[in-house]
Amino acid sequence: MKTKILLVVLPLVALGAIISLVDSNDRYTETARLLEPIEGCVFMTVMGEQSSTNFRVYKSDENISLSVRDGLKWLAEAQLPNGGYGAGSHSAQHERNPHAVKADPATTAMVAQAFLRSGTTLNSGPYSGHLKRAIHYLLETVEHSKGNSPFITEVRGTQIQSKLGENIDAVLTAQLLSNLLDRKLAGVDNKRVARALDICVSKIEAATDASGRQTGAGWAGVLQSGLATSALESAQAVGASVNEEVVIRSKNYQKSNYDEETGDVKTDDGAGVMLYAVSGSVRGSARDARKAAAAIEKAKKAGLLDKDAGVSADNLRKAGYAESEATGYATSYNVYQAAKKTAQQEDVLNGFGNNGGEEFLSFLQTGESLIVNKDEEWKSWYDDMSGRILKIQNPDGSWNGHHCITSPVFCTATSLLLLTVENDIDFLSKIGE
Repeated sequence: MKTKILLVVLPLVALGAIISLVDSNDRYTETARLLEPIEGCVFMTVMGEQSSTNFRVYKSDENISLSVRDGLKWLAEAQLPNGGYGAGSHSAQHERNPHAVKADPATTAMVAQAFLRSGTTLNSGPYSGHLKRAIHYLLETVEHSKGNSPFITEVRGTQIQSKLGENIDAVLTAQLLSNLLDRKLAGVDNKRVARALDICVSKIEAATDASGRQTGAGWAGVLQSGLATSALESAQAVGASVNEEVVIRSKNYQKSNYDEETGDVKTDDGAGVMLYAVSGSVRGSARDARKAAAAIEKAKKAGLLDKDAGVSADNLRKAGYAESEATGYATSYNVYQAAKKTAQQEDVLNGFGNNGGEEFLSFLQTGESLIVNKDEEWKSWYDDMSGRILKIQNPDGSWNGHHCITSPVFCTATSLLLLTVENDIDFLSKIGE
């Protein structure tokens, strides 16, 4: 079913400025067409069958600010008495009331991250109290998890677990805790947070099978595996003890889903949806692709390579890498370059065909990967995409899905993370070092 899309109304001054620039009927018609409400799923409207070109007109500081303001206010009101947030159960996807569901760590971690990325601290901002309570809920949950359990929570059967994977709570909580440590916020017990992060990392490592895939995969388990790779790299970036062999397996699994030569994508673990798998391939190869490019540039400056030399296994060997390393880094670079292009194809970005939390997550994963890689393309892509994201916000300030992960809490948090990704450039870049 097609959904009606909310048009974020431009301030009258900005609208007048746009119209004043129109010097022909054709251009006026085109501008008017762009200002009409649109229909379709998030990826059909963000970067799918309807091109996002020219939609950066909607991305102004004021529009972003208003959209984020309304989204944060909606999330604040959705908090449960215990400080957590919930996406609801897989068996009751129709339930959209945020107060009629149980709290779960995965959703709470996404909301807490949205507060953090939007500038909230434990001591400042209108939502500092909400952030404190959410973090307290997560730390209490992790600390009370059983050592012999593969999970950090006894809450089972949630939308997020069923669609992404049984261990997604540890994965998303680890990402939040790593970001919290990196910010060094006043009022945070860093030792306590670090201990909780260690527990989450151990759960993730234990759930990583020989192929690098997270066990207990859900409907789109490839996303859980991709997010697990991100979680482990984030933990490494803040000094947590992480098994490097597990990280390598995780990244190799993500890369294996994409054939750089043929462009074929394995979708077995992604519900048959290419979007989910290819966004993981981009994320799994981003860090190593950045290292490969940096090594080539360094070798050029040292006179070891010609100024027009590209990234290849042979050139990486000349730059000082051993045979196996050179081959591995060259593969990562090629997979990243090819997969990011595939991830932006219209037929791929269509995703499942309508809005779902998986689509939001796939975009977030791809967008963050571009920043991890310090890819110059991310800014233009983000400007156009965010214009579309602004237009699909609900009147009450929330976003919601229309298949699988329908939870307005989870989708609102993810959308806010998309819109405010520029605020985390330093940390995301640090992950790629």
